[in-house]
Amino acid sequence: MTPTSIDLKRIDPLLNMRRFYRMSLQPDLFGGVDLIREWGRIGCRGQLLIERHSDDAAAITSMQSLEVSKLKRGYETAAL
Repeated sequence: MTPTSIDLKRIDPLLNMRRFYRMSLQPDLFGGVDLIREWGRIGCRGQLLIERHSDDAAAITSMQSLEVSKLKRGYETAAL
């Protein structure tokens, strides 16, 4: 089973870095799937980007590749 949302964080006190990266999958009104990405500094509003995909498989593939990329850059899975 694939998760419909992923929350990541990157905290480095030496660099004064407290960042979050959130991804979620939402169905759209036209039968596709939107990958909603939000990122920014923890405690602030952040930025939002919506990627439109034609089906679940394309959206899941995109979300998983972004997760791998962020994990390589030092992000960790956020505990809910």
